[in-house]
Amino acid sequence: MDHTLDALVDGYAWLPALRRRQGSDIVETRVLGRRAVALSGPGAAEFFVDDRDIVREGVVPAPVRATLFGFDSVHGLDGPAHRHRKRLFLAVLPPERVDALVAAAGTAWDRRVAAWTADRTVSLHEEAAAALTDAVCDWAGVPVGDHTADDLVAMIDGFATLGPRHWRARRARRRQEARLAGLVAEVRVGVHQAAAGTALAAVAHHREPDGSLLDQHTAAVELLNVLRPTVATAWLVMFAGHALHRWPRLRDRLAEDPGYATAFAHEVRRFYPFAPYVGGRAARELHWHGQRIRPGTLVLLDIFGQNHDPVLWPAPYEFRPERFAARGPGDFDLVAQGAGDPETGHRCPGEPAVVRLLAMFARRLATLEYAVPGNDLDISLRRIPARVADGMTIRPVPARVAAAGVTGSDATA
Repeated sequence: MDHTLDALVDGYAWLPALRRRQGSDIVETRVLGRRAVALSGPGAAEFFVDDRDIVREGVVPAPVRATLFGFDSVHGLDGPAHRHRKRLFLAVLPPERVDALVAAAGTAWDRRVAAWTADRTVSLHEEAAAALTDAVCDWAGVPVGDHTADDLVAMIDGFATLGPRHWRARRARRRQEARLAGLVAEVRVGVHQAAAGTALAAVAHHREPDGSLLDQHTAAVELLNVLRPTVATAWLVMFAGHALHRWPRLRDRLAEDPGYATAFAHEVRRFYPFAPYVGGRAARELHWHGQRIRPGTLVLLDIFGQNHDPVLWPAPYEFRPERFAARGPGDFDLVAQGAGDPETGHRCPGEPAVVRLLAMFARRLATLEYAVPGNDLDISLRRIPARVADGMTIRPVPARVAAAGVTGSDATA
């Protein structure tokens, strides 16, 4: 029986419910007409990221490539080709460049907060997305166009639905790929100057293993794979605001302790629904927990289930930043953005930047005073990507808005 419809309808709860019904960390299913197995629990992530056994080529469905990742992107490569393309992203994100991105995002956020007034509400999701778009485009050397922020949000918001959100996402990707392909062409002929060290310069001049430049379309795709994931942090900022509303006792410690802000950021990524699962394909006959996995079988790592597994996370449905206070997450337990070594595996190379950005935004939120008007704060697990229903709408309190920014060393917390 094919469970594609169940996956679309049940969202994040689909695989955890399937595993509960069958009482196992590995279950068989069928999606998109293909035989599949779903994994979670201790050892699952480590098994999944071994690219000698699990490959990605041909796995990501065309609707997801046409919206979220783009065609011919790093996400569909394996082995040496994947590692070579991955070095492009690692080169763009050394620690000093991450520092610059976080500082730029803090400045962009403070600028937006300064424009808030008490006579109107604002959505934390929308405000964070706008600030992140301005910051990452400036940092990457990419001009901000009329539709840039809306298009980047649309690509993320529409990848897992077949409705209007999906078609908006496709239009947004086509528009931005065409714009950025033209920009790359201008850089290569010297019409547009890309500053050394920027993502635009790195992508425009990146060469494949055979020495050839990326074609303009693929260069645009990979440039978007720098911009888009950064803007996706807006979802986590929205969830951070939700967490501070539910557990206001955390605000004082969060505002005062940069180390706690990092722990808070990790717990937001673990606790709240972000990526539901990720897929690969068995390269050969495999065995896990006594289960035979035939060659070609679709293998799904249940990210949401893994991040709420009681064996890995005591009291997994309690929000406890303290669980990360003594140590950061391991390579194979918190898998919100992949697992393993980012240099050789399929862990997102931008994960450290996301953690830093989220910690910075969370500290700034903790210094703000605002009212939550009591709108719809539900988070449906059926919607992918999940979001607070009203975008986490707040009403600023004017006495504190003007002094909201965290400055100095706090800017890179």
